[in-house]
Amino acid sequence: MITVSIVGASGYGGGELLRLLLAHPEVTVQQVTSERLAGKPVSRAHPNLRKVTNLKFSSMSDLTSCDVLCVALPHGEAMKRCGEL
Repeated sequence: MITVSIVGASGYGGGELLRLLLAHPEVTVQQVTSERLAGKPVSRAHPNLRKVTNLKFSSMSDLTSCDVLCVALPHGEAMKRCGEL
């Protein structure tokens, strides 16, 4: 099983990535981040995932180690954050 976390999962791209990964039989989505929605359920930003996952958004500062880290931040933000990720 591969563990995956998504940085910036509250936007459209992050939500679609999350939807696809949740359906993958060999992937476990470990964490999803959103600074604005930290502590809130994923369904707050993605109602289509309401009965699919119980994940809650966390802050980037709370990220733990994973096998794959996907970055779905707005244009230009990913490069600014590469050093800390």
